[in-house]
Amino acid sequence: MIKGKLGFAAARVTEGGADMDPLLKWRGEFPILDHTTYMISNSLGAMPRGVYQAVRAYADSWAERGVRVWEEGWWEMAVGVGDQIAPLIGAGRGEISLHQNVTLTQAVISSCFDFGGPRNKVVMVELEFPSIQYFYHEQRRLGARVELLPTTNHIRIDLDKLLAAIDETTLLVPISLVLFRSSSIVDARAIVERAHRVGAHVILDVFQAAGTIPLDVRSLGVDFAVGGVLKWLCGGPGVAYLYVREDLRAKLRPALTGWIAHRRPFAFETGTIDARDDSFRYLNGTPHIPALYACQPGLDILNKIGIATIREKSMRMTARLMEGARTRGWHLNTPENPAERAGTVSVECPHAYEVCRELLARDILVDYRPKAGVRLSPHFYNREDECDLALSQMEEILKTGAWEKHTAAVTHA
Repeated sequence: MIKGKLGFAAARVTEGGADMDPLLKWRGEFPILDHTTYMISNSLGAMPRGVYQAVRAYADSWAERGVRVWEEGWWEMAVGVGDQIAPLIGAGRGEISLHQNVTLTQAVISSCFDFGGPRNKVVMVELEFPSIQYFYHEQRRLGARVELLPTTNHIRIDLDKLLAAIDETTLLVPISLVLFRSSSIVDARAIVERAHRVGAHVILDVFQAAGTIPLDVRSLGVDFAVGGVLKWLCGGPGVAYLYVREDLRAKLRPALTGWIAHRRPFAFETGTIDARDDSFRYLNGTPHIPALYACQPGLDILNKIGIATIREKSMRMTARLMEGARTRGWHLNTPENPAERAGTVSVECPHAYEVCRELLARDILVDYRPKAGVRLSPHFYNREDECDLALSQMEEILKTGAWEKHTAAVTHA
């Protein structure tokens, strides 16, 4: 077994419903599905059963091999495990480095650039995930000019305004391919083309896209792609990925660096780093080994199924949710056009926060976001009747007033 690619097979499946929906054979691999309606993969994907074995493999290797495990595989894992993510986003082998979270990947990228010159603008949209906004606003102390573009609605970005804002003074354009509130798919190709025309760099965040829509970051020509395994990739917390376009990889020099990026880390040379030219160049300190074990069973399953197959089912289930919400008179904060919609449906019903809390109490796991409503996110392991169940329970909660018991919690949401 590599300490980098586990030797187990995710083979234990259940056959119930497999004749009608072959993806349901995977339900047995996710223990929580035995007792919970799990519609929250946009936040935290269900844990595969294989994680138990993966984490045990980590513990056994440490317990039995001790410090020798570094040269027996651990040292390579922060890039080697990335090879299991690469086919899910259209990257190649060795093109991904792994980090603890997406905000850190943005910090690594940002540290490659100097905000002290005339090209110092960062163009962002108001619909970007807040953590990324917080990070770039703090870069103003280093000279960054942050232009945050407001939105007229909470569903789509204003593409024309974004393209117009990207000019010859723009350095970075951090943008999510799929917006976290609405699940709207952004026209990344148009953004990349405009940015490259004026010499700017695009950082494409595919966190809400990877695992639910087919991706090809190389074909898009993005300078950087970032994301994490936490959500649709069912990999748990602690692993984010960074893709750097091939022609930039050896050219850029991250200021956020460390000994694992050194060509000869165990020589313990002092002074300036002699950085590697490959994806290790974008790493820094000692890697997060337990999480790199835990993420692999989910990646293995996603690669076996294929994203195109997942996308086909996802569009069917999100359409079902939208039709059910529409017939109940609820407002939708998700694009109607399936080509513009990823894996989540955001439903704005009355008392949405309280309804969400009551659903959680009934073991129907969804979440609530301001300006979005109740987010329902079915994945390949969900049955279609679970979509109906979630909506019918929302309706029942409103009719019976069961939501009222959660009103005291609203001020803390």
